[in-house]
Amino acid sequence: MWTKKQLQETMKAKMTDYLLVVVSNRQPYSHVFKSGKVICQRQPGGVVTALSPVLEATNGIWIAVGSSPFDRQVLDSNSKVKLPPEHPSYELKRIFLSKEELDSYYYGYSNEGLWPLSHIAYTRPFFLTSGWEAYQRVNKKFADAILEEVGNQKAFIWVQDFHLALVAKYLREANCSNIITSLFWHIPWPNSEVFRICPQRKELVEGLLAYDLLGFQIRYHCDNFLQAVDRELESRIDREKMSVSFQNRETFVRPFPISIDFQAISKEAESKEVASELERIREEFALGDKKILVGIDRIDYTKGIPERFRAIDRFLEKNPEYKEKFVFFQLGQVSRIHIPRYKQLNDELNELAVEINWKHSQGSWAPIIFTRTYMSYQDILALYRMADVCFVSSLHDGMNLVAKEFVAARSDLNGVLILSQFTGASRELEDALLVNPYDIEAFAGTIVQAFHMPLEEREKRMRKMREVVEQNNIYRWAGKVLSQLLKFEFQEV
Repeated sequence: MWTKKQLQETMKAKMTDYLLVVVSNRQPYSHVFKSGKVICQRQPGGVVTALSPVLEATNGIWIAVGSSPFDRQVLDSNSKVKLPPEHPSYELKRIFLSKEELDSYYYGYSNEGLWPLSHIAYTRPFFLTSGWEAYQRVNKKFADAILEEVGNQKAFIWVQDFHLALVAKYLREANCSNIITSLFWHIPWPNSEVFRICPQRKELVEGLLAYDLLGFQIRYHCDNFLQAVDRELESRIDREKMSVSFQNRETFVRPFPISIDFQAISKEAESKEVASELERIREEFALGDKKILVGIDRIDYTKGIPERFRAIDRFLEKNPEYKEKFVFFQLGQVSRIHIPRYKQLNDELNELAVEINWKHSQGSWAPIIFTRTYMSYQDILALYRMADVCFVSSLHDGMNLVAKEFVAARSDLNGVLILSQFTGASRELEDALLVNPYDIEAFAGTIVQAFHMPLEEREKRMRKMREVVEQNNIYRWAGKVLSQLLKFEFQEV
């Protein structure tokens, strides 16, 4: 089984001759002003968890977008800062974007175009020419930053996600034979019927085929990508090797299901601090001894939160005897609020929560607690620990790590995971209760099933899911990708 230590030792032994460069839109650490001073704050997410130790072991470089004035203040003359703050061992190079670039490249083309295109959640994508032009400029800016750092060294460039599909194309144009490139596409890749509505589909596919290695969450997304290539380009696809030959070069396509740091989450979830937070949350929200249903999401139209609310409504219509016996606690992190579709979703959720609570409330009890209050990761672990049921009801998701975090937090082998069949996680967590979030009637029935599940069955299901997540952890994900990269041969520089 891969561990953090094993990953570090393996990469330290095998990558001594190579520079590792991780490239992402989101940075691993940000600098913020708190209590009268600038502090360095780690960003959330599995990618940071997995790749920071690899970069520490290899003295690599992370290139990402800086987001605040304080991010600028700590940089050296080369726009870099040493990380992590407690034992600096790799460098973060920050790129800064103008407001126009953020609006057009990030909020525009990436999040109003590629995001809804890739997630079949029936939100119409918008592709503006100005957005595409900004997307190209920013990708070129990333490529230039990479070239500046790499020079003539042999380097592995590992690019993260859909914001940076064209980076390898610009690196190829610089004729650098000392660079091997990989991109991991974290979100779903749509089927060809959906993908063909993108006006720049051919340019995107050509850009991605400039990479040596492409990673997707599951085999289905790999197959969708190969189908898109088949439709859009004159190329040779080898489905047995899972590769594409285009313009005299070969790109390998592989599924690499991302995961979490199972051991770290499991250990922290058992801590006294989390137990203390659990009691505080119970008292603050007057949860008492009621059954607790939990949803923890970024507020996004792909996450199926309205469908979840409607399932609670239908559950109570059919089972009024459960009134006052449970509370559904939905924690939502607001995001991209100035994009109209996200503001519309926030308004919809507010209205639904008010309507359902008014309809079913009795005395001081209401079924839904919907909060956007900031909660620390220890608070979130406390919610996982107290939950009788955890909802992950995405309409479409590349993986969904909330499902895996919930499983990792439940060393007590209790709790039931209700999981959408449209998540990548459903391929691995077969012992969850799988639902179609669009089928509200069946969804409501699954809540009944969760409430009535015997303890022995809950423990059996949770034990099997924990074994899967422990084995397929975040370090195995990073190790598999980097091991694949090490199979490539560099040409003479």
